[in-house]
Amino acid sequence: MKILIAGNDEKKTEKMSKILAELSPEADILSTNSSPEALAMARKSEIEMAFLDMDLKELGAMDLGRYLKDLYPYINLIFVTGRKADAFDAMGLRASGCLLAKYSREDLKEELSSLRYPVGQKRPKRAFAQTFGNFEFFVDGAPVVFKYSRTKEMLAHLINNRGAQTTNGEIIASLWEDDGDPDKKGSYLRNLRQDLNNTMARLKLTDIILKQRGSIAIATDRIECDLFDWLEKKQNSRYHYLGDYMNQYSWAEFMHAELDEISYSFDEDY
Repeated sequence: MKILIAGNDEKKTEKMSKILAELSPEADILSTNSSPEALAMARKSEIEMAFLDMDLKELGAMDLGRYLKDLYPYINLIFVTGRKADAFDAMGLRASGCLLAKYSREDLKEELSSLRYPVGQKRPKRAFAQTFGNFEFFVDGAPVVFKYSRTKEMLAHLINNRGAQTTNGEIIASLWEDDGDPDKKGSYLRNLRQDLNNTMARLKLTDIILKQRGSIAIATDRIECDLFDWLEKKQNSRYHYLGDYMNQYSWAEFMHAELDEISYSFDEDY
């Protein structure tokens, strides 16, 4: 379980971190006195509980709370304030609780024992990538429509690479193979990447795309995928490879052959 503390006073933040560590020794506690840094932390790892100081600067506590809810709909938000009137705003965001600034250890313990959402259990992921058969990408159960068909193919290529950073040159080589000058495809690729970014931003899933200069990757832990599950759990997976993989893309044939070999090895084990 990961707990995020976004405070407005370093000493108070350290005090809360110490008490939480004693009350929940199994928890991984992240703390900061910067609201933008708190959001950056949440984008890197799944947060199940967040304590937010209502007097946060730069990005206010309510706005930060909304961003965190977008990332993790089942996050337990607990606001810390010196004003009782703030509790009404907190409840409007469906917060788990609201602590007065002069809280006690028992108050903090009570909040941990009466969370809105259970912690420590696997949460359903909004995005699902289907790779067996034809490739399709679903969010909240509906197939995602991109502006360009090549954007969907680029996303398929990133999923095929299973979290590895993929360079622009590698994407161009796979999507267009020997079709035309790679230099002339650069501007088109920029359009595809922008379409991918815009689409994920609209769906509030920007955290599943990991960008570096000149390369891009998929955050494998942020999506459900039949391929990932099957490779990890083998014959215990809920998904079954039946010889078809991303059928609409010729570049997927290399992975297709690898999956066949893995499937044959399963048969040999039984």
